[in-house]
Amino acid sequence: MNIHIKNGRVIDPANGIDAVQDLFIADGKIVTGGADFAADQTIDANGLVVAPGLVDLSARLREPGYEYKATLESELQAAMQGGVTSLVCPPDTDPVLDEPGLVEMLKHRARIVDQANVHPLGALTVGLKGQALTEMAELTEAGCIGFAQAEEPILDTTVLQRAMQYAKTFGYTVWLRPQDPHIGRGGVAHSGPLASRLGLSGVPVMSETIALHTIFELMRATGARVHLCRISSAAGLELIRAAKREGLPVTADIGVHHLHMTDADIGFFDSNARLTPPLRSARDRDAIRAALVDGTVDAVCSDHTPVDDDEKLLPFGEASPGATGLELLLALTLKWAQEQGGAAVLSQAIAKITIEAARIAGLPVGTLGVGAAADVVLFDPDARWTVESRALASQGKHTPFLGYELAGQVKATIVRGRVAYSRSEQR
Repeated sequence: MNIHIKNGRVIDPANGIDAVQDLFIADGKIVTGGADFAADQTIDANGLVVAPGLVDLSARLREPGYEYKATLESELQAAMQGGVTSLVCPPDTDPVLDEPGLVEMLKHRARIVDQANVHPLGALTVGLKGQALTEMAELTEAGCIGFAQAEEPILDTTVLQRAMQYAKTFGYTVWLRPQDPHIGRGGVAHSGPLASRLGLSGVPVMSETIALHTIFELMRATGARVHLCRISSAAGLELIRAAKREGLPVTADIGVHHLHMTDADIGFFDSNARLTPPLRSARDRDAIRAALVDGTVDAVCSDHTPVDDDEKLLPFGEASPGATGLELLLALTLKWAQEQGGAAVLSQAIAKITIEAARIAGLPVGTLGVGAAADVVLFDPDARWTVESRALASQGKHTPFLGYELAGQVKATIVRGRVAYSRSEQR
């Protein structure tokens, strides 16, 4: 289908574009258009921002194995409603994504649903047990874009060293969430005065920083490329800043919840604020916001982790960590941009959830350049909406932002040149 999107404010950070202009789509690609372009569908985007489809670096789809929490159908619909056209899913499914057949099955299921593009991470070790390495080459052929341990740390540092050597040999990226396997084990909240007052077991910042020191030493020894997932602390960010100055091949993302909230948002044991890593202090939150501006943080992810009522509506310490985020990624990133102020910040914010995330994942998306895949989101940056369970397409209805009024609403999502989602009141 040939689509002509007219009168929209096109923001394409990859090409330095922020202007009111038309966009043309043919055969699933962005094209130049022109007088001889015959549109099958014309979309008037007056008052809307036209941007590359969002790229989310961490979205748990809960298949296979946890369909009672969410299904591909529900979560990919949530992705469409949130403007996310490409997403990376961690390997901590059941069974774990440690065999090519499992990866191929997930990719096949995603193709049948035919909405967002799904890009799995393969398990770094068999069963995520931190002992035997997986066959990374075979997993890559099956469709994995990198290798991770999800929330399971590797106890034996020699195993991690060998994994990084293997990855370096073949040019793979290792995705790691820095956490010491012992310090803070079993903790449910940020170690600090609030956790002490509430009687909650703590996860200290040094759990993150000790792990980062180890990772950077192994990077120096192996030369492996590492992406650090969901950094949560000011001290951790300072170590990453130093590592980048040193020239280590490292990138980092943060979860969108940590961009706005602190441990104080736990309030009176609100289990919706039970996250991994935990919400940290206001100082850490402010450092994350600053690190987005200076480039220490390369991307923002939704850290989408749908949890069902049976596992969430429990005392804080017993509740499963996680929150829905696919439908909030855009609005919460825009909220950060609005609070920073300045027109240039909007383009920078969109870059963090499009082209910068795509570069980390090694995906040829996140751009509206001619010849690029026609993955596009149209959104109204001023439209306000309230975060309510009934408004979320995700099967996971739990988020610490329930009741918040946010600005920025997706009006249409185009995937591979097809309008995959359109809000009924789209102009």
